[in-house]
Amino acid sequence: MKKLAWKLIIPLTVISFFLFTKWWYTLPVDAPDTVFIGFPFPFVCNGWHTSMSLQVFIFELIVDLLIYFIFWFLLIFIFNRFVKKIYINKLITGFLLSIAVVIVIFSTWIASSKDNIFYLKRDFKMEMMETGYKFIWQKQPLPDFKKYHPEKIK
Repeated sequence: MKKLAWKLIIPLTVISFFLFTKWWYTLPVDAPDTVFIGFPFPFVCNGWHTSMSLQVFIFELIVDLLIYFIFWFLLIFIFNRFVKKIYINKLITGFLLSIAVVIVIFSTWIASSKDNIFYLKRDFKMEMMETGYKFIWQKQPLPDFKKYHPEKIK
């Protein structure tokens, strides 16, 4: 099972974490309306201090990664134990590992911007207005601002 973790579970965790996510349109307390991203917990949003920055919440990010890892671990463990023994081809292992490494390098490059802010935990309350799921290649849906801010309609 240790080999399956390194060759299959960790790359699938990284790839699925990157490809599939949930967006959350929220109204944080004392902040502008914001779209958070993360599944099952929102862990990143646009920065409020400058337009090209991100706010990343480390605790939520780690919990999300652990949930993805546990999902893939249980799925592969159950399949490997009770359905059919899994033997991984070197070509598939190399392909999955190379995609996972490219994703980690790309994510590290995005996160290394000097304008990004990292918090250990989100320390503010927020009201959820809308949520939805998306894949990385889908356009980020923008909720109707006027629906949640009728006082700003002229």
